[in-house]
Amino acid sequence: MISYDDQVLVSYSNQRWEEAEAFSSQFGLRLVALEALPAKSDRAVYLLNFSDTRVELVNWREQAPGPVFVDFVEGALAYRREHGGGRGEMVAKSVGLKGEVKCLNVLDATAGLGRDAYVLAALGCHVVMYERNPLVHALLADGLRRALECADAASVVSRMTLHLGEAFNTFPDGIDVVYLDPMFPERRKSSAVKKEMQAFKDIVGADPDADELLAAALRQEVKRIVVKRPKGAPCLLGREPSFTVTGKSGRFDVYALRKLTGG
Repeated sequence: MISYDDQVLVSYSNQRWEEAEAFSSQFGLRLVALEALPAKSDRAVYLLNFSDTRVELVNWREQAPGPVFVDFVEGALAYRREHGGGRGEMVAKSVGLKGEVKCLNVLDATAGLGRDAYVLAALGCHVVMYERNPLVHALLADGLRRALECADAASVVSRMTLHLGEAFNTFPDGIDVVYLDPMFPERRKSSAVKKEMQAFKDIVGADPDADELLAAALRQEVKRIVVKRPKGAPCLLGREPSFTVTGKSGRFDVYALRKLTGG
């Protein structure tokens, strides 16, 4: 059970009342019908809304940005699927997709909204995703469900599996690469913070155990560990990576432990 002191409410359309009720009961959140919602205010209140078409996280503040939801069918991820940089993508380079290495089994221990996992799956990887926060897990699970209804997206998400919980409690066999993208504290305030990042900051917060995640990954029999970090942030555990793939705003610290193979 999670406790948000009414910072998060579960709302629903009539068609999805049973799903919303089951979720609210499982995680101890208050269930509120759309017509009974409190008035908007400056207080940070979020709705996990089970609408007729999707599950979305709605910021219930005055003048708040639009809802956060996962969409693998249209928008930026669909464009990346059809016109993206392929193996030239930084995340592809970091996990080791090159030459004869065409398909890897990747464990994403901090799945979030599933974007990097989707890029890797679109390039042929099989990705096992773990998400610890049940609200984020609900958004991602719904995005995967809707993607299965679109042939192009379904061919990608069929290579993605999602679990709720800690990745290193029951680590699966056959994993080549562990991928970590821990949430980190904001280094400076910005009015341009993306709406999903603001929501994550409010209801998920940073991952204070980021070092422990890397330590747990290093205990596994895997070939490579990739850690996504903001530019200028220290290395986790103070451990220098084997090499780094650097972009404009962030970097991927790569710990190459064994030779990669993949057909």
